[in-house]
Amino acid sequence: MKCRHCHNELTHTFLDLGFAPPSNAYLTANDLNKPEKNYPLKVKVCEECWLVQTEDYTQADELFSPDYAYFSSTSSGWLDHAKRYSQQMTEALNLNCDCHVIEVASNDGYLLKNFVETGIPCLGIEPTDSTANAAEKLNIPVLREFFGNKLGEQLAQEGKQADLIAGNNVYAHVPDINDFTKGLKAALKPAGIITLEFPHLMQLIKHTQFDTIYHEHFSYLSLYTVSQIFQVAGLKVWHVEELPTHGGSLRIYGCHQEDKRATTASVDAILKQEIEEGLQTLETYTTFQKMADHVKNNVLQFLIEQKQAGKKVAAYGAAAKGNTLLNYAGVKPDLLSFVSDAAEAKQGKYMPGSHIPILSPKAIEQQSPDFVLILPWNIANEVMEQNSVVRDWGGQFVTAVPELKIK
Repeated sequence: MKCRHCHNELTHTFLDLGFAPPSNAYLTANDLNKPEKNYPLKVKVCEECWLVQTEDYTQADELFSPDYAYFSSTSSGWLDHAKRYSQQMTEALNLNCDCHVIEVASNDGYLLKNFVETGIPCLGIEPTDSTANAAEKLNIPVLREFFGNKLGEQLAQEGKQADLIAGNNVYAHVPDINDFTKGLKAALKPAGIITLEFPHLMQLIKHTQFDTIYHEHFSYLSLYTVSQIFQVAGLKVWHVEELPTHGGSLRIYGCHQEDKRATTASVDAILKQEIEEGLQTLETYTTFQKMADHVKNNVLQFLIEQKQAGKKVAAYGAAAKGNTLLNYAGVKPDLLSFVSDAAEAKQGKYMPGSHIPILSPKAIEQQSPDFVLILPWNIANEVMEQNSVVRDWGGQFVTAVPELKIK
């Protein structure tokens, strides 16, 4: 296999998680009686541009089906984050009714609804019907397509270039990252700004966040690698911010290479930090498997010990990262009785691979488990606050990444 960006031959494995189904391929009761598609989940690292990437086994349309069940609005913390971003960008760019905002992978309208409310014209690009339907109910215009260079050029020809292009947690989901980035350039006005948010590879490695690796994430990104990809596409990264979201993310600000905008000190500071953390040293990548196995073994040992002690363990959050962890550890309903989730689209279904039933959050109070394993550890505080009733019967919360902790 060759690198998706620089086409260098890939010879080094970053992580091998065996075989797993797509992490958002939730199952109905009828599906449990049918064969389930599993794909190898192996991640390589390019020694030339340091892009960490999954091996090619699946197509995007297999992963992001019309009934795709991830809805951004189910997290109140994420809604607050989106609102702050909208206010910040509106003020910084003086956005008004004569401007145009595009969000790539606009999901259920969690972000663009803030621009609609202030009268700023916008367009969401979202290929999955389930989330696009939700966005349209908020009066957000949605183009139901996968984004790439062809669509970017089409928008430019139609006079729909943007003053601001936002892409939150989409860049990692793109199979052809070069084509996608060319599309961003094509759809951007001459003086326009691009912002992309994505989990920072440096934090993934530092905190053993291997459960953020799944088929839907084709790439795992550092600022160095993104800067290289932007440069090839005729763009430049001129500013970067570190965010606490998703266990540690970057928000990069991009513009056309010919833009006179000065590059801020933040870019060099993060690039220097990445070098210090070993992100351009091969050994950093080739030793990650042992770190992931340590986390996996600890959570499996904990679940087995609780079963032997007659304790009941449930989980909260039928998130993709939870599916990676449970499937790699081989966890089944005998060790984890159910998973609660606030997303109605997931309730009544089953986790892919593990076949653990997904119930509403009310099930936690009804069944009073001794422990609640929080699978989306990045919103652990929010989950504990919303489910504080667990403390009433002496129950405790547990997180598994980066180390097993009982809270």
